[in-house]
Amino acid sequence: MTTDTTNLPVLIARARAMVTTGKGLLAIDESNGTCNRRFASAGIAQTIEMRRDWRALLLSTPGLSRCISGVILYDETIRQTAADGQPLTQLAHDAGLLIGIKVDTGAKPLAAHPGETVTEGLDGLRERLQSYSGMGAGFAKWRAVFAVDDRHLPTRACIAANAQALARYAVLCQEAGLVPIVEPEILMDGPHTQARCEDVTEAVLHSVFDQLVLHGAALEALILKPSMVLAGQASTARNTAAEVAEATLQCLRRTVPAAVPGIMFLSGGQSAEQASAGLNAINLSGEQPWPLSFSFGRALQYPALQIWAGQAANRIAAQDAVMHRARCNSAALTGAYGAAMETV
Repeated sequence: MTTDTTNLPVLIARARAMVTTGKGLLAIDESNGTCNRRFASAGIAQTIEMRRDWRALLLSTPGLSRCISGVILYDETIRQTAADGQPLTQLAHDAGLLIGIKVDTGAKPLAAHPGETVTEGLDGLRERLQSYSGMGAGFAKWRAVFAVDDRHLPTRACIAANAQALARYAVLCQEAGLVPIVEPEILMDGPHTQARCEDVTEAVLHSVFDQLVLHGAALEALILKPSMVLAGQASTARNTAAEVAEATLQCLRRTVPAAVPGIMFLSGGQSAEQASAGLNAINLSGEQPWPLSFSFGRALQYPALQIWAGQAANRIAAQDAVMHRARCNSAALTGAYGAAMETV
């Protein structure tokens, strides 16, 4: 079984545009709860107006499209208007950005499997995708998360449940004329080694692509958004950027079909500088079957958020910080990022 080919040429072209040379995605699709927690840590009021103003600041950053091909929005954001009455989707369009939308409804506890989750949101998804397409979205995102320990997690049941959900989401996206971003995130929490992370990542990706093929997804018209392969945050080991690149690429070459038009890494809790350094090392490792880009959220936003602090007077300085991080990651796509960029 294969997906309906009616939309396929358009989807393939859009997927390729998302990973166009020198550009990545800006993810501003945090749930309201996550966004509010980040605001609280920066001393910013946790209100709908402040979330609107922050996202309008990001979307109106001058020159953003030189380094960013598209933006992933949250349901609240795709419906909002800026303080001057202009829809935020229009800001994205005017900036030359493709518009994407997060469509899952979050990770919920997986019954009979303590400590594990399955991402929900398939109920009513066909209708929601059609609605988002009508609002200007050209691609979508679904995130599955996998907790890791030294021996038992993730279980085969957790991997299978999330892989199937990702595949069902992907084919519904393609049916609706949207490019699906498939995001299986290996969580950095815990003391696991890099070798354990690599084993888990490989098992997850094998299962995800088995399900994508089984459900009839067109591999040429989807984007993979994986984690980099590195030791957990509670581990005593710290991987160099070169070690991250070697383990990550070995895992991807073993699991990801060459038909996939692009891989866009998530930052996964790394600092902005760590994420850029890992991306740079990956792209210094020689030609691969797919373009290797980024789809960063916190690693692009966080430095600017600290500068903005909810104050209109800090808007330009915050936008400068967004562009700095965007330029750093754009440089990393050609292996041109280095510590010297952080001193500019």
